[in-house]
Amino acid sequence: MVIGDLMIDEFIYGRAERISPEAPVPVVKVDDKRYRLGGAANVLNNIHALNGTGFLCGFVGNDEMGSTFTKEIKHLGIDTSGIIIERDRKTTVKTRIIADQRQQIVRYDQEERKEITHSSKKKILSYLKDKFSGVNALIISDYEKGVISTALLKEVLPLAKRKRLITCVDHPKFNNHTSYKNRVNIITPNKKEAARVSGIEIESKRDVVKIGKKLLNDLACDAVLITRGEEGMTLFERRKNRVTHIPTKAKEVYDVTGAGDTVIAALTMALAVGASYEEAARISNHAAGIVVSKLGTATVTPKELINSITADPF
Repeated sequence: MVIGDLMIDEFIYGRAERISPEAPVPVVKVDDKRYRLGGAANVLNNIHALNGTGFLCGFVGNDEMGSTFTKEIKHLGIDTSGIIIERDRKTTVKTRIIADQRQQIVRYDQEERKEITHSSKKKILSYLKDKFSGVNALIISDYEKGVISTALLKEVLPLAKRKRLITCVDHPKFNNHTSYKNRVNIITPNKKEAARVSGIEIESKRDVVKIGKKLLNDLACDAVLITRGEEGMTLFERRKNRVTHIPTKAKEVYDVTGAGDTVIAALTMALAVGASYEEAARISNHAAGIVVSKLGTATVTPKELINSITADPF
């Protein structure tokens, strides 16, 4: 089960052949426009691409992009009953203009950041209670657009714990991270998120270790996985009292869009079938190394993942 902020990633492709006479910016002649599932939906898309089965819960607006989002989900053959339509809100859209296939010229976001309505919260809770009995794991994907509120977490997390779900949190936020204490298995912040939640600035690898241990202690979770971009990732395990630095597997980096979504998807799937935290982290590291070599919001196939691990084992 993936719960979180749903959005559309819009990619506009074209050619930059001249500079505008109005301002020192390139003029892009548009050739193509594509839509991809973004945010929590990209997590589910990655699970689907790896031959997993999942459910999605969140909201979209009552607008054209909301309809586009629902059509994309249906196209994947995924249940849409967890997608709540909020009539007075716009669907979140992140638009990227790409010139000459590789160079991102600009990104602009259309979004509203406000908590879900009481009515939407009730619908989400009803959906989760109905579906939790048939799932192995819960992924919380918080892009801070309004789905993951403290009030919602207070009801969802105890329910997930009673159902003994493996609970994994991506993008933990400062305003609600204490809600996860004793209630989740692993959190996967990037460096910026880890620094903000812990209150410790990162200036060296030593600071990363200090932050990881603090989060592990403060939240009393089984593990913390800090993703560090080109520096790889660092895993902190409470029961083994161990810190593991995992170097990146990326050979070429073209686009980091959605790489964190791939990490949490592959990590949770591995944990759900019995992998250790270190095995799951290393598998997700391989998956991330593959998607950053692709342009745009991308996914990983089982064959790509197997080939990557075969070529460069743990």
